[in-house]
Amino acid sequence: MCGINGFCDFNKRLQKEDIEKANELLQHRGPDDGETVVFQTPDAHIGLGHRRLSILDLSSLGHQPMYSDDKQVVIILNGEIYNFKELRCQLEGKGHRFISNSDTEVIVKSYLQYGIECVQQFIGMFAFVVYDMRLQKIFLCRDRAGVKPLYYYFANGCLLFASELKAFHQYKVFKKEIEPKAVSLFLSYGYIKEPYSIFKNTHKLSPGHYAILDISNQQLQLHQYWNVLDYYNKPVIDIGEEEATDHLEKLLTSAFEYRMVSDVPVGVFLSGGYDSSLVSAILQKNSMNKIKTFTIGFSEDKYNEAEHAKAVAHYLGTDHHEYYCSTKEALEIIPTLPYFYDEPFGDSSAIPTILVSRFARQQVTVALSADAGDEIFAGYRRYDQLVKIKKIKQYIPSFLARPSSKILQQLPVNNPRYAKLGEILSAETEVEISDTLSRHFTPKQVNALLNTTEKFKVSLIDLDNIPLKSDFINTVLAADYKTYLADDILTKVDRATMSAGLEGREPFLDQRIVEWAAQLPSSLKYNKGNKKYVLKKLTHRYLPEKIMDRPKMGFGIPINKWLRGELKPLVMDIISRKNLQKHNLLNEDAVISLRDNYLNSSESDTSQLWLLLMFQMWWNQWME
Repeated sequence: MCGINGFCDFNKRLQKEDIEKANELLQHRGPDDGETVVFQTPDAHIGLGHRRLSILDLSSLGHQPMYSDDKQVVIILNGEIYNFKELRCQLEGKGHRFISNSDTEVIVKSYLQYGIECVQQFIGMFAFVVYDMRLQKIFLCRDRAGVKPLYYYFANGCLLFASELKAFHQYKVFKKEIEPKAVSLFLSYGYIKEPYSIFKNTHKLSPGHYAILDISNQQLQLHQYWNVLDYYNKPVIDIGEEEATDHLEKLLTSAFEYRMVSDVPVGVFLSGGYDSSLVSAILQKNSMNKIKTFTIGFSEDKYNEAEHAKAVAHYLGTDHHEYYCSTKEALEIIPTLPYFYDEPFGDSSAIPTILVSRFARQQVTVALSADAGDEIFAGYRRYDQLVKIKKIKQYIPSFLARPSSKILQQLPVNNPRYAKLGEILSAETEVEISDTLSRHFTPKQVNALLNTTEKFKVSLIDLDNIPLKSDFINTVLAADYKTYLADDILTKVDRATMSAGLEGREPFLDQRIVEWAAQLPSSLKYNKGNKKYVLKKLTHRYLPEKIMDRPKMGFGIPINKWLRGELKPLVMDIISRKNLQKHNLLNEDAVISLRDNYLNSSESDTSQLWLLLMFQMWWNQWME
């Protein structure tokens, strides 16, 4: 796990000192080593920078940037290729020789053998950049799920790329111009969907994509090499419950064991829920030693999962570690959020994720997380809402739904619940309903908050690319995988773990699991209100149902209480007329009114005020 950055400057203005400054800003991603190199060619100045968190082959042989034997191909990598040992054996059979035990060298030799299509063979999480001097091309590549980030800026004869946006601020060619549509996306959903970023001409490379920069003609082209929708669009597998459970066990066992390969200590984040408990159970069963598990606890019972995690750990016999976090410790994280999440980001569970990452880092360098179980196997309560809404809408004739929807959406802005109901009534598909349920601000509210005459109609979903002919559970799962998972959950975990110099691994996102689960009948995921059906059946092979049978808890914290209590002075200071006037992006009166209504009413939407606070704090961090 590392941090990468670099440039291709056709104007030949950027030098080694520029990339060195950018590289230092990514030190938290790679505290063990750092190196930069600049190539001055007739067409451009090309720079590559790398910060290393040593995980595989801790020797200097794993140093990056890494070159091919003839020095004509150079690579920088963030991430891990878990099946690198098998690939190495195959490449050795084709005549390649290796000097290190690193997965980075396997990528170099795979590229030499197969070209950029070598990515099809990788099981892993990765963002890497290859500079091929023979072809005079630069390749940017991101893993299938988007576990590892990769931003790029392409304007005015210069390409910049980096693991985090903060690196771009060190380049004098970078223009910090706000992308208004990104602000609208953030207010709507609490995160900015790929390929957008908060800045103009700046993008997230989409998961499952690579980009090719042809240095000779300065053209940048995007290519998609993998798409989860291809698997949701395949015929549903004809499979029974027991056979599906057996096969899932084999897939998970392989995926989990791959992610234990490391030359440094490895642990597991254990919440006590089904996903993390299953990860811990399978790993402990197949380990001769006690695996290390880590949990963060809170004094508020509503948010505390520590007791559940302890019960699971005790039953499995893991080497369990728990830490009860004080309110003071949690609150101290908040001022750091805009720095590590260096574009507006509104998921408050980033706070406990950072805390558990710091706690785990005291003993391990790698931690397995259980994210994506909800998106792959239908674990969210929102799916219950969708089922209920679907049933209700069947009994509402269209001649009543359309006028009712119009009336509800025309009500004043301060009635968002009615506006959402209006959108639901007019929605033609379950994906559109799910999109509406995911919003923090309605479209009408967003347009009222934006201080611009240009209005945006934003959606997470490109309806043309979602398999609407599939049953609605699988359709919504596909949509969540491509949006909320990639741009909220995985962003949250990457920045949180990396802020502590910890490598986070996501075993549920092994493509073999994702591709197979996409083709499962939805009844094996959501069965008469029983969410994660087949995954729960498998978990009960390892853990008694009485331990696991409890209401689902999110990884949350008492933000509502804090905003009206300990954080109120911060809210009044940051969300103030003086601060709003610094950028004039948001309607001053509308924001202040929302702030005051929230602080004076117990029924206001906490997420809305939190998003405004995060946006203002981000602005103060990066734009002043």
